[in-house]
Parts: sequence; structure tokens; C-alpha cells
Amino acid sequence: MFESLKSKFTSFVDNVSQKTISEKDIDNVLWDFQLSLLENDVSMKVSEKLGEDLKAELVGEQLSLSDNKKKYIKNKLSDSILNILQSEPMDLFSIIRDKNDSGEPLVLIFIGFNGTGKTTSIAKLAHTLKEKGFTSVISASDTFRAGSIEQLEKHANNVGIKVIKHDYGADPAAVAFDAIKHAKARGIDAVLVDTAGRAETNKNLMDEMRKVIRVTKPDLKIFVGDALGGNAVVEQAEKFHDIGIDCSILTKVDADARGGAALSIAYVTKKPILFIGVGQSYDDLEPFDPKWMVDRLVP
Repeated sequence: MFESLKSKFTSFVDNVSQKTISEKDIDNVLWDFQLSLLENDVSMKVSEKLGEDLKAELVGEQLSLSDNKKKYIKNKLSDSILNILQSEPMDLFSIIRDKNDSGEPLVLIFIGFNGTGKTTSIAKLAHTLKEKGFTSVISASDTFRAGSIEQLEKHANNVGIKVIKHDYGADPAAVAFDAIKHAKARGIDAVLVDTAGRAETNKNLMDEMRKVIRVTKPDLKIFVGDALGGNAVVEQAEKFHDIGIDCSILTKVDADARGGAALSIAYVTKKPILFIGVGQSYDDLEPFDPKWMVDRLVP
């Protein structure tokens, strides 16, 4: 993974002058490196941001020994990437406890594009919560796509979580309302609200989702993005960010040969990535570690 990008980084370092670095020195070698970032699904905005950061840090610096030069530039690039990835930290389990202390369940609504792994991620998170000692219930508020309720029920049965459902074509907000009422009556810790995967250009479905949000008043709106989606997932995050994203889950990271989607989503939303999906098992949901991503991107 990332061998092309790492090769470009090495080339970038080798071609930075060992005298006092001028802006011309940087411009002459930076574009090739930025192009490699783009090829690794880092969006143009992020590529330009990293380039600007490197120029600001390196222009005027005087470097001599090659090893020191590589370490110096690597540290500057790592710091710039970490600054993008490290937004306000979020401890989901503490948030649940705090909400439960007030006698209320934490309400999580999951939003995203078709085929991103949203339903599977909900089941994985329900499993994770169960392992941590929390109870949860799932709202089958995707009443639009044929088979969605059965798919959700199958996953929920596998992890031992109850699903609140209505018939297809029912009001998704009404389903979520019933799930929240069920959780309150039984002292359940969290409500996980599935929604219809939608194209960000589908106005009716986007308006429907806004209605679900108005009715449920969720504590967290979680964007689920596909690591294999390339720059398309960045465009989706931008659109969904208009209605509010509190955090993200990035799926299919185990199959991602590039990985720039995480960097791009964090930059676009300015919100934390909570978890990453790293496999097909319900255990394959891991807390996102920005340092782990830096180590993948920077040799």
C-alpha cells in the first residue's frame, strides 16, 4: 500500500535543495508529490493545503545532512496531516454514559450514500456497544429500498439486537420515533437509526432525512463513507455536511489500496472519524487512530 506515494515522498526529499530552501526549490519538486497525493484519493483541496503547509514550513530553512533533511521534512508533513485528522476528540462511550445519566437514550442517526456499508456498520457498532456493556435498539428507518429491513434484521439477529420496524413505504421518522419511545420505556442505552442510502442529489430523500432529524433530534449524526469511493466520497461528505455531520465511520479500509479518503473527509467535515471498518466480521470495527493513518501515508 502507498508504495507510489512513499516513492514520491523520497523523491521529493531528495530533490529539495540542501542549501537555504527557496520557494522556487519547493515549487520545482512539490507538484509531482501533490499529483501522487491525488492518485491516492487525497482531494485537491487537501493536496493544496499540504503543499501550502510544507512551503510555509520549509522556505527559508537551511538543511545540510541528507538524513536530517529527510527526518525534518517527514516530521513537517506528518504534523500537517495530523492537524487535518485531529479534530475535537470524541469518546462515544462517555457520551452515552452522560446521556444515560440524564435518563435518556443516546440517539445516533446514520447517513450516507447507497452501498457504503451503512447497515453493516450499524450492526458492527451495536455489537461493539454490547461488548462494552451497553444496550441498544435499531430503528429500521430505511423504508424505501426493497429488502433493506430484512437485511438489517439479519444483521441485528446475528448480534442479538432488537429492530423496531414498520412496513415498507412507512414514514421513516415515525419508525425512529417509535424506536426512541421503546428505548425510553425499557431503559435502553442507545438508539441506532438506519436511513435510506441516498444520492446527495436526490432532493426528496434529502428532505425526508431532514424530517427524520427534526423528529428524532439525534445526539450524533454519523456519516458513513466508503474508503474505496475516491473523490466521490469527498463530494458526498460535503453535501451531507450541509445538513450537519458530527462524526464519520469509514468502511472497507482493509480493501483500500490508497487511503486518502480518510484525510479528505476529515478536512471537508472538520469532524472526527470515530471508527474504521477493517473486515467482514462484526468485530472488525476499530477506533480510528490518526497516527496510524500518518504512518501509512508518510514513510
